[in-house]
Amino acid sequence: MEVTQSRPGAGWIEVIAGSMFSGKSEELIRRLRRAQIARRKVQIFKPNIDNRYGEDHIISHSEMRIASVNLSSSRELLEQVLPDTEVVGVDEAQFFDVELPAVCSTLADQGKRVIVAGLDQDYLGKPFEPIPQLLAIAEYITKTLAICMVCGSPANHTQRLVASSERVLVGAQGTYEARCRHCFDPRLGQ
Repeated sequence: MEVTQSRPGAGWIEVIAGSMFSGKSEELIRRLRRAQIARRKVQIFKPNIDNRYGEDHIISHSEMRIASVNLSSSRELLEQVLPDTEVVGVDEAQFFDVELPAVCSTLADQGKRVIVAGLDQDYLGKPFEPIPQLLAIAEYITKTLAICMVCGSPANHTQRLVASSERVLVGAQGTYEARCRHCFDPRLGQ
């Protein structure tokens, strides 16, 4: 369910969470474009670490794109949002620090609609902070599912295909693929 209006000045947090290749960025872009069409003042951000497809755009795996600003911290997000901004979009939230939920809450308290997208689990299938904390404080949650690349079932996991002990390993196809609960093996990426 997408909420686009409430009483004037009321803010809230929306979280779009799921595995890689599940359409999180596409859904974020769709909501942000609708807000722009509705003539809302929109600002869009992503973390510096995510430069897979472009420096100044959020770009989905299916090549949907929308202009964005790169940030190095959650605190910087709070500093960059202008007073008259009505809608704030944040992609790849799992790459931000643990302050992101507090920053999003502050923005919502200021009357802003805050839409955040990110991975809810890491390559081991463990909760990927700060998404669990955002889910706990969000008014609206959308869980996206991909298609398992092994069996075609709904996929809730991100399977790492290359060996690495790093929790954060930025990559896309060839590095990761979507897997269902049955086909997911967290030992593969270690």
